[in-house]
Amino acid sequence: MAARHEEIAEELRQAIDREEYAVGSRLLPETELAARYGVSRGTVRQAVAALTSEGLIGSRQGARRVVLASRRNQSFAELRSFAQWARAMGRTATGRVVSSEYRPTTAQDSVRLQMPIGVPVLHVLRLRGLDGEPVLLERTVYADWISPAVERIEADCSSVTQRLFEESGLVFAYGEHLIDAVAAGAQDAELLGVRRTSPLLRVRRVTTTREGRPVEWSDDRYCSDAVSFSVHNSIGNNALARRTGPGATPASRA
Repeated sequence: MAARHEEIAEELRQAIDREEYAVGSRLLPETELAARYGVSRGTVRQAVAALTSEGLIGSRQGARRVVLASRRNQSFAELRSFAQWARAMGRTATGRVVSSEYRPTTAQDSVRLQMPIGVPVLHVLRLRGLDGEPVLLERTVYADWISPAVERIEADCSSVTQRLFEESGLVFAYGEHLIDAVAAGAQDAELLGVRRTSPLLRVRRVTTTREGRPVEWSDDRYCSDAVSFSVHNSIGNNALARRTGPGATPASRA
């Protein structure tokens, strides 16, 4: 029989999946949750800690917890956060910064980040892995207002999304995505451990705050056997889901 805090954790997961708590909304205070479930605040803390470890909610000192993702729909927050997605599957996400430098805003940056041309913005190339195997390259350009906060994050941080929330209260709320296929270039092939010209699944995205302020734009390239995307259509809902592929286990792809 499951412990009471495990039962409460599962009820909260289901409430998040049903969007009773939308991404970006605040979880009820511990006192209200304790009263609702007829348990102590300590039991509620155990349940909430489980959801935090899964990346479904985030917490900041002195502030109420905020919903960052759901399991059911692979909402934008989940698509954005590689680490949250990995934890939800019981996998270990890793991250390593390959390069990080400021460059003047280009015409492309200006359009996507709604900034003047020539303003210095942070460019980060990050290698991401599942259970120690490289599966994703992220080439991200951050807006000038968030670049200093990103620069302070340690190079091997597994979840930039989580850290920006903890440090700055930033919630990635909206995104625009374009998915296509590209051939691996020399750098992609070397870092991902695949042959040059191997097919990669590319996701180009622009993310914004709830107020519509651009945070970043990125070119993400996945090993083709590591992930797939599916779209579930219904009235009022078009959920984009990300799933691991058959090759997303430690193995040589050279």
